[in-house]
Amino acid sequence: MSRLLVTQHGFLGSEHPAALRSINRVDVAPVINWYQANKRELPWREPGVSPWAILVSEIMLQQTPVSRVVPVWTAWMKRWPTPHHLAEASLGEVLQNWNRMGYPRRARNLHNCAIAIVSEFDGEVPTGLDDLLSLPGVGDYTARAVATFAFGDPHPVVDTNVKRVIARALHGDAAAGHWSIKVGLSRVDEAIDRPISDEDYCRGQQALMELGALVCTAKAPSCEACPLKATCTWRLAGFPIDEAVLPRSQARYEGSDRQVRGLILALLRDEPTTHGLDRLEQLWPKTPQLRKAVATLVADGLIQESDSADGPVYGLSWSEPYPGE
Repeated sequence: MSRLLVTQHGFLGSEHPAALRSINRVDVAPVINWYQANKRELPWREPGVSPWAILVSEIMLQQTPVSRVVPVWTAWMKRWPTPHHLAEASLGEVLQNWNRMGYPRRARNLHNCAIAIVSEFDGEVPTGLDDLLSLPGVGDYTARAVATFAFGDPHPVVDTNVKRVIARALHGDAAAGHWSIKVGLSRVDEAIDRPISDEDYCRGQQALMELGALVCTAKAPSCEACPLKATCTWRLAGFPIDEAVLPRSQARYEGSDRQVRGLILALLRDEPTTHGLDRLEQLWPKTPQLRKAVATLVADGLIQESDSADGPVYGLSWSEPYPGE
């Protein structure tokens, strides 16, 4: 597919000249200065916040907006301030308190992560990257984010926002949807101008992330407010758009299996007892799709199936009698 130039003034042109790709490093000093003046005041950024609190925030922030995470994270940390506290909870409690943030496997993984931290690391979040990667539900991004933000260990922290900033500033691309994890880690790390202290490297990663979230956004970037505007290759090229570099669009939620799974979990959270298929089938008009959703929730370990005189019943997993019984 050919690349077109689409500027903020509606101009269409041809492939931007190779000369505009000459900028190959980011001086994070102005980005850090911008961050210090404009960063959002978020509870997991407060001084003295524990590595566990940062780990919880990073898992919650995966695919969920900050505004929805803040109240859940606050309540979560009050209820389970350490891995020990969460490890002692039942999965049912965990899913109830995850509420409606979506992607509930993250809650199950976080529960298993707390159990692993208690059993394998004496209840303390490990500091090493390999140890962090060994935890359930902790992948390349989350492990590096915790190592960098909680322990000051310099690693490239590559989320969608950081990739977009680097892709635009240095590579002249509107996004970095075509970058693999390995390519993203390499390009973000190579983008940082050296020499730089470990402290500034870590702060710079957080600053780049915030810049992508607030200014260098996917759909409506505020380029005039950007500390990198003078050297941004994408801006100098006239804001080229190439569908090949854009992230894949997310599948529609309405009518999806995700929606059906969410309805089932919402019922089992709000009515913490067991329900038969006849009750669950009232939630969704398409019986085959609903039964498939029930089966996948059982397979994922998010709900339990048990026998009753009237047939199989389903509920959350509790380590103590059901609330109210």
